[in-house]
Amino acid sequence: MLDIALLPGEYAVCRLAAGAALPHELTSGLGRADVITVSWTADGISVICPTDRVPAQAVVETAWRCLRVAGPTEVAGAGTLAALVDPLTEARVSVVTFSTFDTDYVLVPAVRLAEGTAALERAGHRVLG
Repeated sequence: MLDIALLPGEYAVCRLAAGAALPHELTSGLGRADVITVSWTADGISVICPTDRVPAQAVVETAWRCLRVAGPTEVAGAGTLAALVDPLTEARVSVVTFSTFDTDYVLVPAVRLAEGTAALERAGHRVLG
């Protein structure tokens, strides 16, 4: 069983052009409690951020809710994401995932949040918030 915190507000999955500079909207106010992740590849820059921090020039897919595994998880720990993704997949809820050194995150479409959290709870997890 995992404790999962539902983060406040909506999140967006964004794409910036390859080689673009990281916009000010993402780098200002870094002390805030927001979760922002950036991935650079040769094909482009992917950003996950709160909807109020979406870069103006980004291609955006909005209206996601962000779930965070509460407490630190081991970097080498096996099965944490699968324990979350599997019940969501069975419930036919789309997911976007990312991990940090400390924990794992799962985004679900805002319109499917109730179904997603219900699926996680049926799998024995506790959704907080």
